[in-house]
Order: sequence, then structure tokens, then C-alpha cells
Amino acid sequence: MTTFTDSAQTALQLITSLDAGLLTIVGRSLSVSATACALACGLGLVLGAWLGVARFAGRDGVLTLLNTLLAVPSVVVGLVVYLLLSRSGPLGFLGWLFSFKAMVLAQTVLVLPVVTALTRQVVEDAQNLHGEQLQSLGALPLMRSLLLAWDERYALLTVVIASFGRAISEVGAVMIVGGNVDGFTRVMTTAIALETSKGDLPLALGLGLILLGVVLLLNLLIGLLRRWREASESGGTASSALVGASV
Repeated sequence: MTTFTDSAQTALQLITSLDAGLLTIVGRSLSVSATACALACGLGLVLGAWLGVARFAGRDGVLTLLNTLLAVPSVVVGLVVYLLLSRSGPLGFLGWLFSFKAMVLAQTVLVLPVVTALTRQVVEDAQNLHGEQLQSLGALPLMRSLLLAWDERYALLTVVIASFGRAISEVGAVMIVGGNVDGFTRVMTTAIALETSKGDLPLALGLGLILLGVVLLLNLLIGLLRRWREASESGGTASSALVGASV
């Protein structure tokens, strides 16, 4: 109990004193995850919206593969990216292994199926409700996917936030392709694992508290988006009712 108390006190001191080493790790972790999330969302939102509307031969197989990728462990993603970027791999000429770019690539590959699958589900649910009406107005599949995605923008913002949480909380992929090099590729999750094994509990606990704070903030944002969406929908319903009553 004393060890835990002492570690907690030292961890809080590291946080409140804005320890340079701790801030460097936190900043790099946020940078890697934010970049990977932006790349994954840029592709995943478009692909997911299209899959939510499009109907083609083999679609069920594509969705089955997509849902399977959701359950792939992060260490497997890290292994695949490592093999691609290794000196003998097809992308070895890039020289990205054990670098910031390698970690971004690994997290992008890890998060992309999550963004795509969740976006597909959101847009497909909207398609089931409003798709026939848009189709009767002559909207083509691409236009329908864009309109439905915009209509569900609050839900898709939740998808973006959830994908960032998935990226920043994973450890396996970035440890494999980044190498956990101090000052270069060490992020919060890999640092927590390393410092705990070394017995440096205060730093590990301090990083853990910050990581928990980031996850808590993300969940608060998701809750605020839900309330914002509900308020917008109730406001729109009230406005429609007033217009109908005035007519």
C-alpha cells in the first residue's frame, strides 16, 4: 500500500510539474494517434458511406471480411506492417521501420476497419429510413451516400472520436513497428509497459493517469455530441410542428 501511495504521489508531481520526459511521450502519442485517425477517417468515412448505400455482387463477402478485421489483434497488425516495412519486405525501400511514420501506418491500418464498419452501419440505417425517398427524387448512390452521411454527421463525429480512442489506447502494433525507442518512438502505452517492467512505477502511473484522462475526455465528448444531436432533432421536430400548425 505504501508503494502504491508513494508512486501515486510521485506520479502526480510529475504531472503537475510538467515533467519534460513525460510531456514528450504524451505529445508524441497524441501526434501519432491524431495523424493515424485523420488518415483512417479520410478513407474510412467515404468507403463506409459508399458501402452503406451501394448494392453489388459480393457485398456480403466484403462486409464479412470487414467485420472480421474488427477482431484482428493489434499485434497481428503490427506484425503484418513490420513484414511490409522490413528490409526484405515490399516496402522496405521506404526506410520507415522503427520510425514515426511506421507507427502512424500501423495505427491507420488498425483503425481503418473500425471507421469503415461503423460508418457503414450508420449510413445503412439511415438508408433504410430515407433511401427510398431520396431514390424517388432521382438521387444516385453517390449522392445518397453523401446526403445521408451529412444527415448523420453527429453520429459520424462519434465514430471519429471512438476511432481516436482506439488508436491511442493500443500498444501491440506501435511497439512492434516503432521499437519503443526512447526519445523517438516511445508513446504512452509502450512507455507504461516498459517502465512497469523496469520498476519505474511513478512514471508508468503518471502516463496511465494521463491516458485515462484522455479516454475520459473522449467519452465526455461523445456524450455531449449525443445530447447535441438529440437537441437538434427535437428542435427540428418542434419547428416542423409549429410550421404545420401555422399552415
